[in-house]
Amino acid sequence: MRLGLNVGYWGMRGGNGADVELVLEAERLGYSVVWAAEAYGSDAVTVLAYLAAQTSTIDLGSAVLQIPARTPTMTAMTAATLDTLSEGRFRLGLGVSGPQVSEGWHGVRFAKPLARTREYVDIVRMALERKTVRYAGDTYTMPLPDGPGKALKLMLHPVREHIPVYLAAIGPKNLELAGEIADGWQPVFFSPAHGGAALDRIRAGRAKVGKDLTGFDVSATVPVVVGDDPQACADPVRPYAALYVGGMGSREQNFYNALAVRMGFGEAAARVQDLYLARDYEGAAAAVPFEFVDGTSLLGPVDRLAERMRDFAEAGVTTLSLTPYGRNQEETIASLRAAAEALDKSGVGE
Repeated sequence: MRLGLNVGYWGMRGGNGADVELVLEAERLGYSVVWAAEAYGSDAVTVLAYLAAQTSTIDLGSAVLQIPARTPTMTAMTAATLDTLSEGRFRLGLGVSGPQVSEGWHGVRFAKPLARTREYVDIVRMALERKTVRYAGDTYTMPLPDGPGKALKLMLHPVREHIPVYLAAIGPKNLELAGEIADGWQPVFFSPAHGGAALDRIRAGRAKVGKDLTGFDVSATVPVVVGDDPQACADPVRPYAALYVGGMGSREQNFYNALAVRMGFGEAAARVQDLYLARDYEGAAAAVPFEFVDGTSLLGPVDRLAERMRDFAEAGVTTLSLTPYGRNQEETIASLRAAAEALDKSGVGE
C-alpha cells in the first residue's frame, strides 16, 4: 500500500502557500500522489498545473474533474496537457458530481449518469489514443450529423499512450462500472469493516472484461488526525463528515447519506441530515457517531495508525490518500510525517 495526499478544495485549509508546503513535504516523504478536488469553488486543473511546476516526482491527480463541467474532448486535451507538463505524472479522476451541482451550477441535466460516464470515458480514451473522434451514443454524438462539424483527432502527442483513469463511485452499479472501464477507484468514507461489498462490485465489473483486481488502484480518501486520544482526534473530522452525510445533496438524493445507511448508520445519518438541513451545523457535526469517523479515518497515536493501516490494506486499499488535520501548519505537516512513520511500522508499505 502507498500513501497519497488529498489537498481537497484549494485554499480551504489556510491558504495556498500552506497547501504547497504540504505537497512538497509529501513529495519529500515519498508519497505517491497528490489529489486536488473541485466542486463550485476552485477548479482542479489550475491547481494541478501549478503543482506540476513546483514538484518533480510525486504524481498529480484530479479527485475529481466533474463530468458535467467539460466536454469529454476538453477533458482529453486537459489530461494530455497536464501529463505533458508533468512529464508523465498525471492521473485522471472523473465523477458525475450530483444533481444539485450538475443542474444548479453547470446547467447540465443529471440524466443517465452511468451511460454518460461510460460514453465520456470512451471518448476521452479515444482522443488520448489520437484516434479520429467519431461517436454516436445516447449522450454524445460527435461530430454533430446536421452541420459543418468535422471529425478531428488530438493535435498534441501525449507523453504516455495510456493515462490512468479513476472513477469516484458510490452506488453499486457505478462501482461495477468503475471496475469495468477504469484503472482505479476513488472511494470516500471507505471503512475496512464495510468495504467488502463495494469491492465485490468492483470485482464483478473487472470480471466482465476478463480482469481481476491486479493493477487496479483503490485510492481511498482518509482523514488522519494524530494524538493520544482517538475520541478527541475524531472531533476535527466531524464537520467534514456532517457536510457530506447531511448537506451534499437534497433530503431525497444524497449519495453519501445513502452510503452511511448501507454501513449501518441509518438512524444517525437521518439525524445528521435533519440538523444540517436545518442549518444547525454544529449540532450535525456533534451527531456524527465516533464509530463512523473512526471506521473511515486514521485517528490516534502512530502505533494505532499503523494498526489501522493494516486494516485498510487487508480490506483491499492500495493507496491511502490522506487528508491531514492539524490546528496549524506545523501540526498538519507533523501528521504527514507520522503517517509515513506509521506505514513503515505497519509492514504493508510498498
